[in-house]
Amino acid sequence: MIRTVLLWALVLAVGAFALQWLEYQYAARVLSTDIYIALIGVAFAIGGVWVGWKLATREAPGPFEPNLAARSELGLTGQEMRVLERLAAGQSNKEIARTLGLSPNTVKTHIANLFAKLEVGRRTQAIGKARALQLIP
Repeated sequence: MIRTVLLWALVLAVGAFALQWLEYQYAARVLSTDIYIALIGVAFAIGGVWVGWKLATREAPGPFEPNLAARSELGLTGQEMRVLERLAAGQSNKEIARTLGLSPNTVKTHIANLFAKLEVGRRTQAIGKARALQLIP
């Protein structure tokens, strides 16, 4: 991405230099302003298409692979992982309980265990840390 930005900046710098150079040349005094405006528009259109093409042809990341080492190091159970995935999906405690066939109190217990194991105090922190550790996609 940085390479694309730097290359685009170089293109703009060369264009600005070319326009300054043309200003001192005979053609700058003969040609109308409309031609210069059209040239600038064409240059930006070509540059925009090129940048869009570069950004659109990026490789998609591979399939998600969970970090099993971090999971075992933290001591997360399968049920806690399922609860964590539902948390990341934005479900409430009641929705998680319905989805997993658990009581709401059991879900609260799993969430409290997750908070303790991940050393966080909030759902958003738990989700962020789990994503940073590659426990969930």
